[in-house]
Amino acid sequence: MPPPVITLDGVTKRFGRVAAVDDVSVEVPAGSCFAWLGPNGCGKTTLIRMMLGLARPTAGRIEVRGLPVPGRTSEALSRVGGIVEEPRFYPYLSGRANLEVFAAHFDAAARRRIPAALDRVGLTDRAGDAVKKYSLGMRQRLGVARALLNDPELLVLDEPTNGLDPAGLVEFRDLIRSLVDEGRSVFVSSHILDEVQKMADHVAIIQQGRMVAFGTVDELVSGGRQAIVVRTVEPERAVALLRAVPGVRAVAIGEQGRLDVEVERIGDELLAAAGRALYDAGLPVLELRPVRESLEERFLQITAGAGGAIAPPEEAS
Repeated sequence: MPPPVITLDGVTKRFGRVAAVDDVSVEVPAGSCFAWLGPNGCGKTTLIRMMLGLARPTAGRIEVRGLPVPGRTSEALSRVGGIVEEPRFYPYLSGRANLEVFAAHFDAAARRRIPAALDRVGLTDRAGDAVKKYSLGMRQRLGVARALLNDPELLVLDEPTNGLDPAGLVEFRDLIRSLVDEGRSVFVSSHILDEVQKMADHVAIIQQGRMVAFGTVDELVSGGRQAIVVRTVEPERAVALLRAVPGVRAVAIGEQGRLDVEVERIGDELLAAAGRALYDAGLPVLELRPVRESLEERFLQITAGAGGAIAPPEEAS
């Protein structure tokens, strides 16, 4: 396994007596999309500011690309592109001119990457327009283009989907996955759970500054309720048959005669066994499907179990 692209070890940030980030420890795998997930005000931006050297932790250790931040911040961030909160630009300059100003902080290669970066975020046709004419979603996309100019190994994006319409969300998701497919790493914070489920490989859930869950999307989702839905012509008779299937915990009749079958673990073998039990008894199967919880449902369960979804005071830098 390659070394983690980001290491957080006991990271804490206090503002007076308030812990905006509280004892967070996690390793972010390289070459993947890692989502930092939580409600607004839970400490996501504060953590990102510390990772990018814009704020100092009160306690703990941060490494980016294997280098300490603070300590060797410039070297650590030399191949990192980032957006913190809403990206800022010179409003009277064009999108292209704004990128040229930023590219001047790097080298000639960064300037040469501007056309490809604009094309990648779908702004080529609007690159000559003043940024003051851009929508919030367009400014977000221009921010991603700016983050690509130094050919980053790692992108750190704070709420990058804010202001995007449904089509823009799909395009952004495809962009993130294409960056990961190239071998880059993406650390993204968000509170839009549906998009995170479709975009991320690993997810950390943060609440009141503390990390309350971490794992792959599949691991977090599969940790919830496991069930299948069955519909047949004789639901009362089917109850006893399904209760006898190994791996079935409980069966209840719901709306329109559908059977809610709680199981130990959803899998093809259990679905086949349930269908076979009904077929062998002469009961036609009209519907048989797994019920999988969404990341949003698991998020609500996890945060409720961690003491509710009360956010701390407004984040500060």
